[in-house]
Amino acid sequence: MFSSRLAYLNEPPWVRRASLDALTISMTNPPRDNDAYRFPVSVKGVVIRGGEVILLRNERDEWELPGGKLELSESPEKCLAREIAEELRLTIKPELFLSAWIYTIAPEVHVLVLTYGCSESSRHKAVLSQEHKELRWFPLAEVDSLRMPEGYKASIRAWSAVHESPDSR
Repeated sequence: MFSSRLAYLNEPPWVRRASLDALTISMTNPPRDNDAYRFPVSVKGVVIRGGEVILLRNERDEWELPGGKLELSESPEKCLAREIAEELRLTIKPELFLSAWIYTIAPEVHVLVLTYGCSESSRHKAVLSQEHKELRWFPLAEVDSLRMPEGYKASIRAWSAVHESPDSR
């Protein structure tokens, strides 16, 4: 510590002043990252089986993709695998990041939604958890007519285009 002070004093006055100014600025004007707008991150998965996609009906009577809130200690992929196991008792592997978008649930309530195309590691019967009202496998042709956010519909279309391609079989 003492040697660093000596080095500082040996610097020309304009360097000492610049260093002192930088120290003062950093102490009086801390970074403003904590002032940024914040909202939760929800990670959702598109799971297609036999030309149908699994969807869940939420408390707002909207259909949504399975998944949930990202925790600080996990990656989006681990979050998605955990959430789908909890919600549906399905074992999945996130294969492809599809999209990121902001969903306004209600005025002043926003969520960053990340969607992934998923493959099933093993096929089991999906089981409805207490988090949702209903689960259903919908034919892909019916998705556009459902009451659900457009971001989910776009993700389903994107994954079905990849999932149903001849290379993916």
